[in-house]
Amino acid sequence: MGLFDKFKSIAVEREALMDQLGILPFNVEIEEILTPTTARISGREVLLAGTNNYLGLTFDPRCIEAACSATRAEGTGTTGSRMANGTFAGHLALERELAEFYSCTKAIVFSTGFVANLGVISTLTGPGDVLLIDSDSHASIYDGCRMSGADIIRFRHNNPADLEKRLRRLGDRANNTLIIIEGIYSMLGDRAPLAEIVELKKNYSASLMVDEAHSLGVLGHKGQGLVEEADCLEDVDFIVGTFSKSLGAIGGFCVSNHPELDLVRYATRSYLFTASPSPATVASVRQALRILASGLDLRERLWQNARHLYDGLAQLGFTLGPEPTPVVAVYMESKEATLFGWKKLLEQGVYVNLVLPPAAPEGKSLLRCSVSAVHTHEQINHIIKAFSAMSADISL
Repeated sequence: MGLFDKFKSIAVEREALMDQLGILPFNVEIEEILTPTTARISGREVLLAGTNNYLGLTFDPRCIEAACSATRAEGTGTTGSRMANGTFAGHLALERELAEFYSCTKAIVFSTGFVANLGVISTLTGPGDVLLIDSDSHASIYDGCRMSGADIIRFRHNNPADLEKRLRRLGDRANNTLIIIEGIYSMLGDRAPLAEIVELKKNYSASLMVDEAHSLGVLGHKGQGLVEEADCLEDVDFIVGTFSKSLGAIGGFCVSNHPELDLVRYATRSYLFTASPSPATVASVRQALRILASGLDLRERLWQNARHLYDGLAQLGFTLGPEPTPVVAVYMESKEATLFGWKKLLEQGVYVNLVLPPAAPEGKSLLRCSVSAVHTHEQINHIIKAFSAMSADISL
């Protein structure tokens, strides 16, 4: 077998997509960003409904000015890892502010959210340990688990009874088990049953990590995520997340009250050998975190838009994810219907995410929307109308 033979199936799939759609849905060129909710694609203005820009902060003038000021003062990049020359005052300030935001004592900032999961999971656990993960976990969680060398056990998605069955079977090994769940799951938009999982974690003396990537800024009075909404912050051992959703930038973090988190940074390869976030990124994230913590207005508008879209699509007869959240997933009957539907929506000026197996749960195909606080009422109506027109052309 030649070195590149393994990619032949990918080439065939890509050519088939081009034949069917005339465009590659997983590599759409956004020619120009016009606003947080609009862009130019193939020369046409398109409404963005698949960006995870939940609070719409990518164009907030306060975040932009913070980034520009930091670039003028400190340059465009750090050119080094945190352990070499890449720890600037802003990195330490952001870690203090993240810890304070979560009422935790320790925080580590990573270059991306993916790297945060990769590094924390693979460093906290190793051979002889056990990782109990939700079956719908993000790819970064799966990859971090594989790198750890620990035993990996999956439990049924959002199923505490199945989790308990597996904890019971572990016996004494539950003491060195890390349970990993997500606040809001990125594909279907459903919440984890955190309070029930916390009780199991306590009963079996396990540890618990919650990935708040899609729930930071979205859930809770302060926007801390599911840990706040479920009133479980003090019972979660590690919280990881990303800056690339509600905070409108790029990067990742882990916060904890375990003093050992400080030692994790000295053993995490994805921290030790990766260039640290740029001054612009750190400054914009710090500003976005202040905006997030300052009030409820953005979250209230976000949830109004989320319910508006969810209810509108439900009334059209679409089968949706289990509950209304800013991630609104539309089930499609077949891969072909999903591809055709995605293309029809784009032709009507609406960009959503196309999700095909194996990325979609249970081998399903989805058209995935993500709602922003800065979508207007009229824009949400336009998305609903585009789905209505699309559904008239295909069998659901």
